[in-house]
Amino acid sequence: MRKYTITQFNKEFPDDDACLEWLRSYLYPKKIHCSTCNKPTKHHRIKTKKVYSCDYCGHQVSPAAGTIFEHSPTPLKLWFYAIYLMSTTRCGISAKQIQRETGVTYKTAWRMFNKIRSLLQEEHEPTSGEFEVDETYIGASKPGKRGRGAGGKMVVFGVAQRKGNVSASIPTSLKSSVVVPLIKRRALPKSKVYTDEFPAYDYLNEHDFEHERVHHTAKVWVTGDAHTNTIEGFWSALKRGINGVYHAVSLTHLQGYINEYSFRYNHREDDKPLFKTILERV
Repeated sequence: MRKYTITQFNKEFPDDDACLEWLRSYLYPKKIHCSTCNKPTKHHRIKTKKVYSCDYCGHQVSPAAGTIFEHSPTPLKLWFYAIYLMSTTRCGISAKQIQRETGVTYKTAWRMFNKIRSLLQEEHEPTSGEFEVDETYIGASKPGKRGRGAGGKMVVFGVAQRKGNVSASIPTSLKSSVVVPLIKRRALPKSKVYTDEFPAYDYLNEHDFEHERVHHTAKVWVTGDAHTNTIEGFWSALKRGINGVYHAVSLTHLQGYINEYSFRYNHREDDKPLFKTILERV
């Protein structure tokens, strides 16, 4: 992932006008389509508003319409800077930090934080290859509780393609009837699937997968090509971020945090800055 410094950011986006012009040129790389003229036409910027007006009929178009910036009184420069902040940290950034960096109220920072995170949900087409499947638990355990499903913990299920993308979600349960369809959403038949010995994975062979296990309860972490180190590495990054930056999350917002860390993981080797990758999803 190519670095993008604060100096580069301030040079490219010095003010609201530069941010609006980037938005216009990205959404309308050629001409803006005028709905009144019913064709692409030349438009000019109206300086007193965040809009462009058709040179022929005067119809106005706002590049912010339909984006996370729509109806927001917060300056575009602060929105872009908040996206920059969220993209340049490995472990994530809190709404409180956005508040401190931008000077907006905490309520505004929290809204911006969640709007930006809403851009980070991805759907991956099923493909063939090698996949690792695992489940983990997030949250504090109740006193005296240990192991799988300890009280107070929230379950997260994930599928990671080796040398590919990871996807994770909050399942309704860890029954085979729930997790197998989640695996099928990522892995095509005949794909090789590696898991631990959790019973929910007992019948993957019957679903036309090549299934191999690694026996963690026997203190065996790798058997030939069979291991779940890839998905467990992602779990480690997710938990470090939540524990270190956010400290605790609720079930209501957990999927949003999962999406954020999945997106960061999946685009870690992009040939452009993560900031631009996020910005282009508006």
